[in-house]
Amino acid sequence: MSVLRDLQNRAAARPAHIVLSEGHDPRVVAGALAALDAGMGPITLVGPQTAITALLADAGATGRQGLHIQDPETSDLTPVYTALYLELRRHKGVSEDVAAQQARDPLIFAALMVRNGDADGTVGGAVATTSDTVRAALTMIGKAKGAALVSSFFLMALPENHPSGRSAMVFGDCGLVIDPDAAELAAIAAQSASSCKQLLGDDPKVALLSFSTKGSARHDHVTKVTDALAIVHKDHPDLPADGELQFDAAFVPDVGASKAPDSPTAGHANVLIFPNLDAGNIGYKIAQRIGGCDAIGPVLQGLTKPANDLSRGCTAADVTNMIAVTTLQAAP
Repeated sequence: MSVLRDLQNRAAARPAHIVLSEGHDPRVVAGALAALDAGMGPITLVGPQTAITALLADAGATGRQGLHIQDPETSDLTPVYTALYLELRRHKGVSEDVAAQQARDPLIFAALMVRNGDADGTVGGAVATTSDTVRAALTMIGKAKGAALVSSFFLMALPENHPSGRSAMVFGDCGLVIDPDAAELAAIAAQSASSCKQLLGDDPKVALLSFSTKGSARHDHVTKVTDALAIVHKDHPDLPADGELQFDAAFVPDVGASKAPDSPTAGHANVLIFPNLDAGNIGYKIAQRIGGCDAIGPVLQGLTKPANDLSRGCTAADVTNMIAVTTLQAAP
């Protein structure tokens, strides 16, 4: 069974109500219907009622059980969310007129559904930019208590029967934190390790990546990684983590044994932590486009409740997989 099918099956076994903020997009509708076919749901599509209804009719899914539509222009929930938006943003001097306008924005409306307990998680970004999608999540849902920051990761599903023997890995942060300092890098490592356990059910083995392995190079960029590792060891002494490691030392057993023979994770890492967004974004796209991995994300971590982002180049299958991820994140 592929890792993505397993992900969907586990999500179907733990139903959660996921709201999709771009219900007018054909890929989102197709992805939502596939998620329902896989046993997930319920699902709410947010957007213009007429446009969504037409897409469902074209798909032969009119009146589909488990699928709901919320049009912010006509919804009974809009006045409730207007008041909630005003409460959340009053400190910014927001007026009632602005609150009423913002509550009708599908991204904001979907996030407020989650904030208000009317849905368990939200997915957007098929049309909206990452910055708009993340901003709605941060301002409406908010950072979890105790979370050092909100970061992101990509769930990378490797091609079946990959020579490494791995089926999936977690890459962080590839979509949000541009240039983390050592403390932020350590927090990203800890969050990504928890996400690995939550979504894949695998015990995390964390590698903090660099262009150096165990002192093979000296630079402030390397020092940041080793400082981050020290924080991880202090705050999470039972978490198998190591760095600084080059990618081959983290991923290939023979190279790991040669370059870092005493490492608890070298050669066997399933959570890769990149030193900055340049490296992370480039790295996941190389793995996706050349390595043939399926990249699900960016998945946000550190929020009070789940809210996730899609690529604007996403497919319907990407939407389905992100619904599965968000469902598993919403599990108690």
